[in-house]
Amino acid sequence: MDSGFFKYRTILDHSQLILGTAQLGMDYGIANKTGKPDMQMAHDILRTAWEGGIRQFDTAQAYGESEKILGKVLSDLGILNQAKLITKLAPDINHSNNQDIADALMKSLENLKIERLYGLMLHHEEFLDLFEGGLSDILADFIDQGLVDNIGMSLYSPAKAKVALEYDLISILQVPANICDHRFYETGIFHLAEKKGIHMYIRSIFLQGLLLMGKNEIPEKMKYSASIVEILESLCKEFNISRQVLTLGYIKQKYPQAFVIIGAETKEQLADNIAVWNSDQALSITGKVDAIFADMDEKIINPTLWPH
Repeated sequence: MDSGFFKYRTILDHSQLILGTAQLGMDYGIANKTGKPDMQMAHDILRTAWEGGIRQFDTAQAYGESEKILGKVLSDLGILNQAKLITKLAPDINHSNNQDIADALMKSLENLKIERLYGLMLHHEEFLDLFEGGLSDILADFIDQGLVDNIGMSLYSPAKAKVALEYDLISILQVPANICDHRFYETGIFHLAEKKGIHMYIRSIFLQGLLLMGKNEIPEKMKYSASIVEILESLCKEFNISRQVLTLGYIKQKYPQAFVIIGAETKEQLADNIAVWNSDQALSITGKVDAIFADMDEKIINPTLWPH
C-alpha cells in the first residue's frame, strides 16, 4: 500500500460522516447521472471516503451488489477490519422466522467478508410490530453470539420512532432529515434518543439529490417540488453560498450529535462534500430556514410517496 494512502488520517479519525453505499450496488437517486459505478470507481470512492476520515459505511441487502462490492474493496484496501459496517436485512425475508433471519445475516457477513457487524438494521419500520412476537429475541441472540454489536431501525415516521425508542435492544435509529424536513427534530426524537444513549443516523440530507438540482433538472414527475428549489436558490443568493454549503451547513449546525449519511456517484463528488463539511464556513440561519420550511408537504419530503 502506498504511503500516501493515510495522508489524511490525522485530520479526522472519527468523522460524523457515514458513507451510504446504495450507489455502489444499483442506480440510486433521482439526481443520479452516472449510474452504478464500475469497480475502479467504487475503489476510488471508498478510498476517498477513508482518506477523508470516514470510518462507517452503510449498506443493505436490498442495495443490489453493494455488500459484495463494499466487502471486496475494503478488503483490497487493507482497511476492512478497521471499518464499521452497518447493513439492513432484506425487507422480503420472513422476519418471524429465526432461520430465515439467521441465514440472511450470515449471507451479509459472507458478502462483507467479516465475522461481526457493527450494526444490523431492519429496513422498514413496520417490522417493529413483530418485536413482541419474537423478533426482538432473535435479534438479541445475534448480539449474544457476538455476530452483531448494535441493532437498529430505519424509520420514516416520528410515531414509529417513538415506539422504537421504547426498546432497550435498539441502539441505532436511522431517520430522514434535511433543510426541508424537520419532523423528527420537532417531535423530540433526537432529544429522546440522546437521553437514552441511542445513536442517531441521518439520511436523505440531499433528498436523493433533489435539494441540489436546478429547476430545469427536476424530473417531470417531480415538478410539483420546484418551489423548494426556487427557495433554496434564493437563499444561496442572499447569503452568497453554494447549495452544498447551505444544505450540509444546516445539518451540521442543527444536528451536532448525529451521524450523517452521504452517498456519492464519483470520488470527486464525495471529496467535495467532505471538504464542504470540514470547512470553516459557518451558518447561522437555522432559525430563518426552519421558519421558511415549516409544515412541508410530506409528498415532497418523503421519497416513499413520490410518483414512480
